[in-house]
Amino acid sequence: MLRKLLLFGKKYALTLMGIIIGAIIGYIYWQQIGCSSGSCAITSSPVNSTIYGAIMGGAFLSLFIKEKKAV
Repeated sequence: MLRKLLLFGKKYALTLMGIIIGAIIGYIYWQQIGCSSGSCAITSSPVNSTIYGAIMGGAFLSLFIKEKKAV
């Protein structure tokens, strides 16, 4: 079980790092810029902004994962 978890973490380390960094940036964006009127769907709530940042960060850094080709 632990071995499978370590292999998963090693395989998707870049994506997991992107999720964490994106979540932090999303929260900071809400805190510093945000939407004071409440009419913005993403930036009006810290939860929405953090989740959106995590998704975008994970998606962006997952682009740089190199797949091993089967011979």
